[in-house]
Amino acid sequence: MSAEELCLKLNYQFNKLDLLQQALTHRSYSSQNNERLEFLGDSILNCIITGLLFKCFPDSNEGDLSRFRASLVNQRALSALALVLDLGKEIRLGDGELKDDGYSRPSILADSLEAILGAIYLDAGFEGVQRVVTTLFMSRINKINLDTLEKDPKTILQEYLQKHKLPLPHYSVIATSGDAHQQLFRIECSVRTLGISEFGEGVSHRNAQQKAALLVYKRIHLYSKKSKKNGTII
Repeated sequence: MSAEELCLKLNYQFNKLDLLQQALTHRSYSSQNNERLEFLGDSILNCIITGLLFKCFPDSNEGDLSRFRASLVNQRALSALALVLDLGKEIRLGDGELKDDGYSRPSILADSLEAILGAIYLDAGFEGVQRVVTTLFMSRINKINLDTLEKDPKTILQEYLQKHKLPLPHYSVIATSGDAHQQLFRIECSVRTLGISEFGEGVSHRNAQQKAALLVYKRIHLYSKKSKKNGTII
């Protein structure tokens, strides 16, 4: 598949094709890679999806909207969309990732899709990337069913803290290890007002955050039970 074919699938024509090329360049291939674009695209995607959900579900509360968003922008959902777009064929990977079938790895596919959205933002501004995101995600938004959505650990932890009027958790990268094509991230999740923190490790930031969030939730849940026995509630 050529860059032109990918642009057709995105329903967007780049003014600067070098931005698209960078968005499709994994860190294992070059130091001039898509990590910064992925960071930008992740934030923009969350912003646009949040706006679309706010308009499409006027009667839904904050917790439900958060679940809707999580179901659309998690690694599994984004990598599935990337497969539909055949992104794997276009991603530039180093030899190590090629040997390990990196072109089909969910984390690489999801990150590359977000990087493309970041590139479109730089190429056409917010309205340009908003049109692309709306086209890509609107059919998925229309199929959202609250009854069939599963909550991920980050969502569960966030909703629990909001219910008890506590500040949201803070996530920070503690360490990164491994070769460029097989990095492992160690992330801390902390609820500072409770003095609770846990660590999670994973092949992506999202994966590590989910693991850390699950451990924090379990500790808070245990702490809550002990507090109730002592006559106090979080």
